[in-house]
Amino acid sequence: MFKHLVLVVSAVSVAAISLCAQDYKLEPLDTPPPSLPASYAPVVFERPGFRIAGPSGPWCEIWFRNAVPTGPKSGDSSISFSIPQGALLGILRFPSQGADRRAQTIKPGVYTLRYSNYPVDGAHQGVAPQRDFALLTPLSADSDPNAAPAFDALVQMSRAASGTPHPAVLSLETPAGSSFPSLTKEGDHDWVLNVKIGDLQLSIIVAGKYEG
Repeated sequence: MFKHLVLVVSAVSVAAISLCAQDYKLEPLDTPPPSLPASYAPVVFERPGFRIAGPSGPWCEIWFRNAVPTGPKSGDSSISFSIPQGALLGILRFPSQGADRRAQTIKPGVYTLRYSNYPVDGAHQGVAPQRDFALLTPLSADSDPNAAPAFDALVQMSRAASGTPHPAVLSLETPAGSSFPSLTKEGDHDWVLNVKIGDLQLSIIVAGKYEG
């Protein structure tokens, strides 16, 4: 359900990275998301955003929060990040119809990205080497950027994005020697955004489908 997804943020201005005709490219984005609540502005948007454009035009836009909270490191080797459950990572906008890691259709709109770990329950075995992922929730239904919803509550919130019994998810992983910020291809069809947020290096698969 959740394969790895790469995200890396930087305060440094990023030049557009031109790729092949059927590839994706990374572009800088200086404007904030539309209809951003006032409560989010001081938390998320001192940093530039990123636009990922695909063969058919803009695919998604992402803005990361100024500083991602950290906590004690987990003793579980399948968890890569010391980020508290439910912590806000940033904001994602699909200008037109989008999709998550499960290839679930996501309506055009603005969504929060919150951190979680998929459960060890037998139903998710083998979906990714690590259990880190980001859940999407419609921004209109997520009014408090400093909230930290528990797993079950966050899954319920995210179902409003997917419109299915499953949450809308993007996979996270630690970057593998990438420059920041950058967009890299992983495997045959996954595109990973690598970013650095303070001392945190983060990767998120922004385009691609898990086929396990």
